[in-house]
Amino acid sequence: MNTLVLILIIAAVAAAIIAFFIGYAFRKKTAEAKMKSAEEEAKRIVEEAIKEADAAKRESVLSAKEEIISMKREGERETKERQKEVSRMERRIIQKEENLDKKIEHIEKKENKLNNKEQRLDQKLEEANKLVAQKQEELEHISGLSIEEAKELLLSGLEQEVKYDAALMIKEIEAEAKENAEKSAKEIVTQAVQRIAADFVTETTVSVVALPNDEMKGRIIGREGRNIRTLETMTGIDLIIDDTPEAVIISGFDPVRREVARIALEKLIQDGRIHPARIEEMVEKARKEVDQTIKEEGEQATFAVGIHGLHPELIKTLGRLKYRTSYGQNVLNHSVEVAQLAGVMAGELGLDVKMAKRAGLLHDLGKAIDREVEGQHASLGADLAKKHGESKNIVNAIAAHHGDVDPTTIEAVLIQAADAISAARPGARRETLETYIKRLEQLEEIANSFSGVEKSFAIQAGREVRIMVKPDKIDDVLAAGLARDIVKRISSEMEYPGQIKVVVIRETRAVDYAK
Repeated sequence: MNTLVLILIIAAVAAAIIAFFIGYAFRKKTAEAKMKSAEEEAKRIVEEAIKEADAAKRESVLSAKEEIISMKREGERETKERQKEVSRMERRIIQKEENLDKKIEHIEKKENKLNNKEQRLDQKLEEANKLVAQKQEELEHISGLSIEEAKELLLSGLEQEVKYDAALMIKEIEAEAKENAEKSAKEIVTQAVQRIAADFVTETTVSVVALPNDEMKGRIIGREGRNIRTLETMTGIDLIIDDTPEAVIISGFDPVRREVARIALEKLIQDGRIHPARIEEMVEKARKEVDQTIKEEGEQATFAVGIHGLHPELIKTLGRLKYRTSYGQNVLNHSVEVAQLAGVMAGELGLDVKMAKRAGLLHDLGKAIDREVEGQHASLGADLAKKHGESKNIVNAIAAHHGDVDPTTIEAVLIQAADAISAARPGARRETLETYIKRLEQLEEIANSFSGVEKSFAIQAGREVRIMVKPDKIDDVLAAGLARDIVKRISSEMEYPGQIKVVVIRETRAVDYAK
């Protein structure tokens, strides 16, 4: 049994080996057949590629030959056209050369003619010069003057004539300019006044506080007058308690103190508790309220005029003008009005409107401190503005608005005009016309009372007096002494606000008339 199995296994292995060799031989033969077939296919493809390449080569050669032939033909055609163009240009050049030859010949003929004419003109000019020289000799002999003397005489006459005509023209221009300037100034001032609506009324230097009853007067006075003394001491004002029913009068030269006293007294009356400690408390509260009001009034004035960037101290000082009056006119309202007037006039003249308004608003700044610091309000205000960073033009406009210094800008002159307009309009100030005229007359009378004075004129609303003296009696040294004497006399005999400028003018005139 085992032997049979072994034989079967051996037979199977032998059969497998035989099958392997048979398969190998078959695959080899098949592979050789495929390789042979592939080699034949490759040879066929190569032969076809060679044939196609030859055909393409022949086509490329033919195409190149055709293109060469076409380019050759195009080149020959262009060459023929260029040759034709060159031929045409040559013919034109030849024709132009012929025309130029003709023109040159024509010009040469004209030149010869001109030369001949020039020769003839030279001859005639020589003859004319000889004739002129002959005539000049005859004229010199007749007139007895040489040529240079005649020229000098003629030019002298022409110079006098031209000067006379120029003087007439200048006179006419000056007259026309004055007429137009006066007309324009009136129109500008009229328009500025019409555009500024001002209803300010005069104010007084006293305040009246209403009382609920007359019994309140006794409480205000207090035991042995201690309440009224405390109030007057704390505020620096005078309380007038008289027979006026249900009213107390507060009097004082400082309007800020008067306002503090008024507010404090009204608070005390409303509270009902009136004694020294309560008075001190109410006065302190009133003082804070007034300080706040001063600040708000200053800010409101800057807003009304449209001015920004002022130093806080200047705004506060400006607000104090709310409680300052000049001849009954509220100075803060006057400052706002001056700023608006100056702004309108500056706009009409094409000047710096902002600068004019700023200077107009600050021009009376010194009146807020002139009772505390010695000096004129114009110079005090200028120093204060300079201290707090205002420009030199603003400082000059403030200092010059009463003529104490010379204005350096046109805007400064406008401030002077606006200040005069605001102060002089009807209802602005409490001073009566009679008092005003009397002061002006007194000024002129004092000036005219001195020996050597010919005429005197009070101007600038009584702030300046100009005195014309006789030049044969008053020399330059005596003029300075006369100004000092008049100033002393005015200071001792007159009462006036601010200051008065005295100007002594001495001049010599030569007058003649053409008849």
